[in-house]
Amino acid sequence: MAEFSQNIMEKAEARFMEKQKKTAERNQATAEYVSEAKARTIKTARLRALRLAKEEADRAAEALNPVAPKKKRASRAVKKADVASTEVQS
Repeated sequence: MAEFSQNIMEKAEARFMEKQKKTAERNQATAEYVSEAKARTIKTARLRALRLAKEEADRAAEALNPVAPKKKRASRAVKKADVASTEVQS
């Protein structure tokens, strides 16, 4: 009977140690996940701030030096009319 009791205690202790090990691994994985998420949040905030500063600088530069509007291309109807008028004049 003592051997049977000892065997049960050993199995119970082995299960307990396994649960302790899994809990420690889970806690470590959770800590890693949280630290990676925090690092990602900090990096995203830094990149967003840089992007917004660049966009503001671009807007300020554009306000100081406005770009001349591009010439619009003539439509085909206008081109055909020009070609027809030059043929009539020739």
